[in-house]
Amino acid sequence: MASDIGSVTTSVERLEQALIQKIEAEEVELPLLPQAASQVLALAADPASDAAKLSSLIHQDQALAAHVMRIANSPAYMPRSPVVSLQHAVAMLGITLLSEIAFTASLKSGAFKVPGHEDDVKRLWRHSLASGAFAKEVARMRRVNVESAYLCGLLHEIGKPVVLQTVTTLAQAQRVALEKSVLHRWVDGYHSRVGALIADKWSLPKQVAAAIQYYADYDHADSFRQECLLTCAADTLASHLLAPEDMPEATLRAHPAFGELNLYPNDIGQLLTRKDHVLTVVNALNL
Repeated sequence: MASDIGSVTTSVERLEQALIQKIEAEEVELPLLPQAASQVLALAADPASDAAKLSSLIHQDQALAAHVMRIANSPAYMPRSPVVSLQHAVAMLGITLLSEIAFTASLKSGAFKVPGHEDDVKRLWRHSLASGAFAKEVARMRRVNVESAYLCGLLHEIGKPVVLQTVTTLAQAQRVALEKSVLHRWVDGYHSRVGALIADKWSLPKQVAAAIQYYADYDHADSFRQECLLTCAADTLASHLLAPEDMPEATLRAHPAFGELNLYPNDIGQLLTRKDHVLTVVNALNL
C-alpha cells in the first residue's frame, strides 16, 4: 500500500494516501454507539442489574422491542410456546442471552449502514454475527468467558463499514471511480486501525479492544492474547461457513490459531458440527 506521499502518481494512490492521512490524524468520522446498546452493555456489566431493568430498557425503544420479540420467537431459540412479552422472554432465555440479543439488534441499526453498499454491509454484518456465534462455541470448548467472547467476535470487524464509508466519501469528493477489488483490499487492510479508534470512542472492554486490533496479528498483542486467538479462530470458522470457496475446510483446519488454542482435529470437527446452529442464529439476527 502506498505510504510515501512522494511516490503518489495516480488518482487511486492519492485517494489511498488521503485515507491513510485521515486515519493517522484520527479524523475518520466514527459512528456513535447506539444509546440502547450502550445502556445494555452497562447493564450487563452491573452485578446489581435484574430482569426488570432490562425489560424497562428495551421497552423504551419500540423498534428494538419488536426486534427482540421477533428474535426470541425465532427457530434459533426454539421457544416451547410463543414468547408473548419481554418478561416472558427474560424467563425463557435469561438475562444474559436477552442482553446479547438486545445489544446486537441495537448495534445493527446504528453502526452498519453505508448507503450504496447495502450488499457489502449485509455481508459484513452476517460475518460479524457468525463470528460472534462461533466465538461462543469456541469459548465453551475452552471453558472461558462466553459473553466476552461473543462481544469480541461480534465487534472484531467493526472498523470495516467505517472504512467503507470513509473511502466512499473520499472517492465521491475526488471523483475517483474505484474497482471493487481495490475497495475490498483497503477495507481489509485498514479496518483494524479504525476499529481501535472505535473501541476507544465507545469505551469497549479492554479485551474486546485488543481482539479488534490484534485478532489477525495475535502474536503482537501486548495483552489478552487468548481473546485475540479465540476471535481469530471464530473469524476463520465464520469465513468457512459463509464463504467456503474462500476458506475451504482443509485451509481452516491448518490455521495455526486452533493449535495455539490447544484445539485438536476432533475439537475442530466438533466445532464444524455447529455450523447449522450458527447459521440459524445468523438468520435470526439478520435484521
